[in-house]
Amino acid sequence: MIRLTRLADYAVLLMTHMGHEWERDSGKLHNAASLSGDTHIPAPTVAKLLGVMSRGGLLTSTRGQSGGYKLARAPIAISVADIVSVVDGPIALTECIEDGPGECSIESLCGVRSAWQKINNAIRVALDDITLAELCADQAAMFDTPLSNPAPAEPAHELQ
Repeated sequence: MIRLTRLADYAVLLMTHMGHEWERDSGKLHNAASLSGDTHIPAPTVAKLLGVMSRGGLLTSTRGQSGGYKLARAPIAISVADIVSVVDGPIALTECIEDGPGECSIESLCGVRSAWQKINNAIRVALDDITLAELCADQAAMFDTPLSNPAPAEPAHELQ
């Protein structure tokens, strides 16, 4: 079974939550405690992921008592592949694909390396094609919460 690490899964969840909030207020700062409470991910894990994603360029941090983290760019400009790569490293199904040529002891005898490369590229493209904005829209639909403030409704005209 091909599976993301728990940290990558948590990172996608955190980024989706932050992206959903970004749609309402792009300047809103988040801290580990509030994100942990909102997502039910343990606070130490949230703190670790915030640091990793900040160092990876997905988040920006502001120091100080009122500090926190926010998305480094719009949710439409962040893909699931970006998040997974920052947390787990390069997206690779086998070690020979991850480590590059010359890292496998049977590389010269392997007849499936090119097939793994094709499969790996297909998965990478699929994850690149899913943006954080799409995940946020899915979350909004799931919980029936609009991403943006809707226009005020027209006043109802009473029948006379």
